[in-house]
Amino acid sequence: MAAENPFKGILTVLPKPGGGEFGKYYSLPALNDPRIDKLPYSSRILLESAIRNCDNFQVKKEDVEKIIDWENTAPKLVEIPFKPARVLLQDFTGVPAVVDLACMRDAMNKLGSDSDKINPLVPVDLVIDHSVQVDVARSENAVQANMELEFQRNKERFAFLKWGSNAFHNMLVVPPGSGIVHQVNLEYLGRVVFNREGLLYPDSVVGTDSHTTMIDGLGVAGWGVGGIEAEATMLGQPMSMVLPGVVGFKLSGKLRSGVTATDLVLTVTQMLRKHGVVGKFVEFYGDGMSELSLADRATIANMSPEYGATMGFFPVDHVTLQYLKLTGRSDETVEMIEAYLRANKMFVDYDEPQHEKVYSSCLHLDLAGVEPCVSGPKRPHDRVPLKEMKSDWHSCLDNKVGFKGFAVPKDAQEKVVKFSFHGQDAELKHGSVVIAAITSCTNTSNPSVMLGAALVAKKACDLGLHIKPWVKTSLAPGSGVVTKYLLQSGLQKYLNQQGFHIVGYGCTTCIGNSGDLDESVASAISENDIVAAAVLSGNRNFEGRVHPLTRANYLASPPLVVAYALAGTVDIDFEKEPIGVGNDGKNVYFKDIWPSTEEIAEVVQSSVLPDMFKSTYEAITKGNNMWNQLSVPSSKLYSWDTSSTYIHEPPYFKDMTMDPPGPHGVKDAFCLLNFGDSITTDHISPAGSIHKDSPAAKYLTERGVDRRDFNSYGSRRGNDEIMARGTFANIRIVNKLLNGEVGPKTIHIPTGEKLSVFDAAMKYKSAGQDTIILAGAEYGSGSSRDWAAKGPMLLGVKAVIAKSFERIHRSNLVGMGIVPLCFKAGEDAETLGLTGHERYTIDLPEKISEIHPGQDVTVRTDTGKSFTCIVRFDTEVELAYFNHGGILPYVIRQLIQQ
Repeated sequence: MAAENPFKGILTVLPKPGGGEFGKYYSLPALNDPRIDKLPYSSRILLESAIRNCDNFQVKKEDVEKIIDWENTAPKLVEIPFKPARVLLQDFTGVPAVVDLACMRDAMNKLGSDSDKINPLVPVDLVIDHSVQVDVARSENAVQANMELEFQRNKERFAFLKWGSNAFHNMLVVPPGSGIVHQVNLEYLGRVVFNREGLLYPDSVVGTDSHTTMIDGLGVAGWGVGGIEAEATMLGQPMSMVLPGVVGFKLSGKLRSGVTATDLVLTVTQMLRKHGVVGKFVEFYGDGMSELSLADRATIANMSPEYGATMGFFPVDHVTLQYLKLTGRSDETVEMIEAYLRANKMFVDYDEPQHEKVYSSCLHLDLAGVEPCVSGPKRPHDRVPLKEMKSDWHSCLDNKVGFKGFAVPKDAQEKVVKFSFHGQDAELKHGSVVIAAITSCTNTSNPSVMLGAALVAKKACDLGLHIKPWVKTSLAPGSGVVTKYLLQSGLQKYLNQQGFHIVGYGCTTCIGNSGDLDESVASAISENDIVAAAVLSGNRNFEGRVHPLTRANYLASPPLVVAYALAGTVDIDFEKEPIGVGNDGKNVYFKDIWPSTEEIAEVVQSSVLPDMFKSTYEAITKGNNMWNQLSVPSSKLYSWDTSSTYIHEPPYFKDMTMDPPGPHGVKDAFCLLNFGDSITTDHISPAGSIHKDSPAAKYLTERGVDRRDFNSYGSRRGNDEIMARGTFANIRIVNKLLNGEVGPKTIHIPTGEKLSVFDAAMKYKSAGQDTIILAGAEYGSGSSRDWAAKGPMLLGVKAVIAKSFERIHRSNLVGMGIVPLCFKAGEDAETLGLTGHERYTIDLPEKISEIHPGQDVTVRTDTGKSFTCIVRFDTEVELAYFNHGGILPYVIRQLIQQ
């Protein structure tokens, strides 16, 4: 059991300069260990947490030694426990997390234990960013109209979260309409250093969205985990993780004029993706750091999932402190943060000699070499230099269907489709832009690119250029501060004139909530097989995500989004071809509307003011009228409404007993789906709108829900019945069992029927037959989605056999009791001659003590083939979760035994 902290002797008082003390802290210098000076800053945060939480039970003294000896232990992939300072939940993942907490409380109540033990022990910040569906776009009243629609659709969900904020202690809920979770975290929630009852320690956070990493730009260690893992962390369980390698990324020089932070991040993403940083920390350093604003750093950090790192970390320095003051943190708080971090060797002062850090490997980028670029047409790491965009686009038209190809016949590539848009002559071609969105997830933390976009809009207005009305334009800032500085600068009116009205403060186009295209535009695309384009400033451009009718989706900086919307096509060479014709009848070129770095800096300096942040976040504590008027019960146990299509009690704890069920092998399982490489959580997890012919739509229709009220999968994440039906329902999914056909169906092997994935899974389940999934490399990449693991579990999937897994998704599969297996190096389903029509038996030992992390297991088929796989339980803790049938039953049994 837990014992006294063996490091209590290094508890040290941190004095205030004018007398008194800030508090006490566990002093790393007091260890007198020279190895600490060589530790990367990101590793020091892990070290401090291990020392502070050391009880020789959950966190052992040997764990501390492993981290101090990082240089030798990290290459051996040793396991360490980590207790983050807090947990961050976003609305989408917050709902199922609160559902699970409510469900766990019920389960403990039924088992006769004190159900009030189910309370977050770690501080929880829950931001309702409410994923705005862009129904109203080109309108002055778009924000209010979309907000009212969101409350109409999501009143029940919002009320449930409000109930949760009252029913559970230690949980802060940020009301809807305040901003997107990542930016609220950066501007308001991030503490950098905690002072809790006189104990000082670094802020660190795990969040239920992969882009929690944006906070790394502020020097706060943070990364995304699945909702399942976050719930266990909230309840006091240490996270089990492999001590990560740290890649040092040296920055030097300065960005050239006209080059944006987005151009930089797409360049960094490509470099790191090529280098290989999956499961690692990336730590930025070098003289070039002084040239990057905090917002630039946050933009790079935000994209960590796109380059595959656990986090992209920027240690705290003077730039960080300036940003804390800008965003309204008090002088005393900033003074405490600096004093603590300097005292504990966690502050970087570039005016002082730098100790040489030891990194797993190093990269170097001269910022002066970064050039304007975009990324696409289907993945965020497929960078295209702007000067090569036209030629790359034509290559994509020619290439066979794939990440860089659409296979459009040569004689159809110049096709022009003419149609009528509300009585106005209109036309579309391959590459025509039909959606242009400045979205909240990546760039709107960054005033330079937001005000840069506004300057492009102004210059275009001044010259007489305007965006065609059939291009669906939208502006969704990450926080209300953006609105304030756009108004302060006097530039919002030009964005409005170009159609970029503010539609809301939250996830929009990037999450698939772009809303419907005008019927005339949709018909022109679908009836003529046009490869239409979307250009967005988010970081998610996977095929089928932005909109079903935009097959080409490009990531670009906000200024470039405006430029491409003005051009009306991605099939353009900005260096040589005009964007349009001005008022004077002369051609207008890209250079005519592009602002210089100096122009942007001048507007940023005069328009972004500290009071804007203070006033914006003071409003959070007051809520808003619609939120404040929500009436919720005061009961500790939730009263489940069986008729609700939003909140439903899931079956995770049905028939649960105090005895763990033990490990399970798989016997004579059918293959539910047979995948190739790069199946993302977007393919697996329900996301975006609910298709009218889907099993989820059928479920809703049977319960009297009108089609216009289907809402999105994200809004219905609290209903397992909907989410199970939406699992593997992505319209772009490619299942080898269908011999090349694209869509959310599969073959029911025993009968040969082609069914929806859900219907096939239910047919297997009703017959008592297990199922497995075959997959290629990078299975589960993309956003950390708990439903990408919960959904398959509810469908009856017992194991996934893949070439490789994304880090969070593999962990989530284990958390839901699904066995992750990796083919041996050089092998996969094709090389082994597997078609997916076989039946599979996985021979796991019956005793948990006989299963070990990374051991080989034999998989046998009914055709006589057998092969060896590696079982991907990576830690002893994961084995314990598997023994208990998943992480949530494990936590309940642990709490009851306390």
